[in-house]
Order: sequence, then C-alpha cells, then structure tokens
Amino acid sequence: MTDDAVPSDLWTNEQADHYDDPDDPMFAPELLAATSGFLAELAGDGSALEFAIGTGRVAVPLRERGVPVHGIEYSPEMAAKLREKTDAIPVVIGDMATTRLDQRFSLVYLVFNTIGNLYTQDAQVECFRNAARHLDPGGHFVVEVGVPSLRSMPPGHDAVPFDISEGHLGFDQYDLVTQRAVSHHYVRETDGRFQHRPHHFRFVWPSELDLMARLAGLEPVARYADWDRTPFTGESTSHVSVWRKPVDGA
Repeated sequence: MTDDAVPSDLWTNEQADHYDDPDDPMFAPELLAATSGFLAELAGDGSALEFAIGTGRVAVPLRERGVPVHGIEYSPEMAAKLREKTDAIPVVIGDMATTRLDQRFSLVYLVFNTIGNLYTQDAQVECFRNAARHLDPGGHFVVEVGVPSLRSMPPGHDAVPFDISEGHLGFDQYDLVTQRAVSHHYVRETDGRFQHRPHHFRFVWPSELDLMARLAGLEPVARYADWDRTPFTGESTSHVSVWRKPVDGA
C-alpha cells in the first residue's frame, strides 16, 4: 500500500487548507474542552509535547489553559497553519518516531489516530521510545486512537464504511496480513464531481500498544473510551490510553 522508506503520509498544502473545519465534530468546543482539560491535569505544572501537532487543534486550547506546549510535525504546511494562529507554540519539523528535542516534558501526547500514521510496527515502537526519551520521570504518555472496526466488516469483504453523507463518502480498507489500511475519502467538489483523497495508516490493537509501551520502559496507568473517562469496554470504538515513565526510570 505504501513505501516503507517514508514514515507517514505527508500532508499537502491543500489538505492543510481544509483541515480546520468548524463543522467537523472533532472541532466541537465541548470535545476540545474535555481533551485539553484531561491533558492539562496530567501536565500539572510542567510542559507538554505533542507529536504530530498539525494545525494546533488541541495544542492551542491546551496552551490557553496555561500549559506550555511544544510540537513535532511532519508536514511543513500543517505547521505553517499553526504558526498563523500563534507564535507561542514552538514546532520542530520532523517525524515523531525519530525527531528529538533537547528537553524533557511532564506530558507527551498524540491524538485522533495519529499513531496509525506511522506505517510499520517498528516505527510505532520507536514512537513510544521517543516519547519515553522526552518524558521526565513520573511523566505521562497519552495516545488517542480508534479500535479497528473489523467486527463491522461484512464476511468476504475488506472494507468498512464510516461516513455516507451528501458531501462525503468514506470507508476504511484493511489488509489483515500487514495491518495496513487506507481511509478512502470521496469528497464532493463544487462542480458535483467527487475527488478521491486516500489516507494510509497502520491499525493497532490496545494490547499491542501496551506491549510497545512496555518495550519503551513505560507502565500502564489507565485506559478510557473517551476524554470524559468513560470506562473502556469490549464495545468501545476508540480509546484514550495513559502510560507513565517510572520515577526511577532512566
């Protein structure tokens, strides 16, 4: 599906221009309040580092809560949109598996399925290790990601629809051997035609993330179904997971 030589899809200027959509549910004020409140509580009096910070959807409201935020972003175009909003959030261009900052934080986090942007298991493992490198002892690493919707896939098929609306058709296509997947987005243009905008990712299970955390020297703290701390169950479609760097960790 993709080239292993690159770590992730590189978002273009066109994608960056259309990313901040106030009508998108992920920009709902109540969701951003819950998300930033959750993260601010974990950051405490320290600072935070967001992997794949994008246009600052979460970083800006977290900064408004008084938490100093830094970012790592793979797409210069996405980072440019953040810089148009504020110059109070430093951003380094690079991928979240290998890029290092010369400081540590009380919180490292990545949201909205971003861990899947890394195409390989090795890259995802390195992302956890990179988070651990940037954490103060006792600091937390937070990941928000969906649970693979394989149970919804009809027998004999390899795709699951996630949105069917007037202006957008979306479905996820899964490769069960490689754990690679493609989110296919068909977006209606003003002339009525549909434009295909694929997004590649690697789906990952909660237990697999726990093992990645263990390999990075992190210990589990909690797993919730959402930012409101709803209990995570076998029916949950996503999760917010928290790990901690031991106080005696190197």
